[in-house]
Amino acid sequence: MTVKGPDGEPRCGWCGSIPEFFDYHDNEWGYPVDDDIRLFEKLCLESFQSGLSWRTILTKRDNFRAAFADFDFNRMAEFGAAEVERLLQDKGIVRHRGKIEAVINNAKRAQELVGQEGSLAAFFWRFEPREEDLPEPQTVSTSPESVALSKALKKQGWKFVGPTTAFAFMQAMGLINDHAHGCVFRKKAEQARQRFIRPYH
Repeated sequence: MTVKGPDGEPRCGWCGSIPEFFDYHDNEWGYPVDDDIRLFEKLCLESFQSGLSWRTILTKRDNFRAAFADFDFNRMAEFGAAEVERLLQDKGIVRHRGKIEAVINNAKRAQELVGQEGSLAAFFWRFEPREEDLPEPQTVSTSPESVALSKALKKQGWKFVGPTTAFAFMQAMGLINDHAHGCVFRKKAEQARQRFIRPYH
């Protein structure tokens, strides 16, 4: 299913919900990312989205960045009880104690993971599925790979990183190209994936 974008070209159907989705879809969603801060940010935001809509999170993204030190996990790892209380008073973000404490915990786990793997990117990209194993775009909300990623993160002490959260993360960060077949940006995302140098050895 597709919808017409502002230029009349077809986009993935979910873009039709709000105008802000077009820019996010066209310029971010599905393009491969190897920057650790961006990867960590996305996983945090997907954790906050759990039980909510992406619309809610996207419209608050700048507020989240301001509140969470631009998702620099080395800075976030230093957050303590005072920061948790400050964040619970911040009307610009989702004020959920469990999720706030989870992403601060995950910042510490991210530091550990970088120590083990060299980078978050090197770890995450090992879970990229084979193209021939992918289902039709946007027909599933989990995959064997997202289940495996979720289990691996939980084993290392990460929180709020279930298989659905992991799958949405993989879609957005380009580990899979889940643009609809009729979407004008599917080819662009695929070309970016072909040029992308995988960050593991």
